[in-house]
Amino acid sequence: MVIPANSAHNNSEAPPFDVCVVGLGYVGLPTAAVLATLGNRVAGIDTREDVIARIGRGEVHIVEPELDALVRAAVAQGTLQAIGPEPVPADVFLLCVPTPLGAGNAPDLSYVKAATHAIVPALRPGNLVVLESTSPPTTTRLIVAEILAEHGFVAGETIFVAHAPERVLPGEVIREVVENARVVGGVTEA
Repeated sequence: MVIPANSAHNNSEAPPFDVCVVGLGYVGLPTAAVLATLGNRVAGIDTREDVIARIGRGEVHIVEPELDALVRAAVAQGTLQAIGPEPVPADVFLLCVPTPLGAGNAPDLSYVKAATHAIVPALRPGNLVVLESTSPPTTTRLIVAEILAEHGFVAGETIFVAHAPERVLPGEVIREVVENARVVGGVTEA
């Protein structure tokens, strides 16, 4: 399944990437590797330089069966590129950042906020932004969509914003990324 190029993209040239995955951990890296081995041009973004360097060499920094082979193949094909900490233009942005529990067991949404702010310079009208972090209800609408709106990207008007909660079991992530049905909820009807 190849993610189709965004026909609503207003630039005369298509961006060099189909998908920009922000956060290359236990959800982001397997998702990026699967999408890339299916022929999508995927940019991997992470704040850790050591992670970017390892993935750039076709290596992995986490233990997950089959992931090393997928990453190695995608990097060799040139469909997966570990870019660095700054997001780059793409048709689709997947925010795969952690949402750990903070003080009083309240979710720490600082990573979601930081990732949303980080993609703003790379966004273009017609893009799709999907929050794939396991986060509390309304996070997509009240945090992601609101931050983007502050920068002129209004959900359902200039861009599309959705949430696809990711729940995977360690040791089964690749199989689950490929086989699990997804529930995707948009911020607007569009």
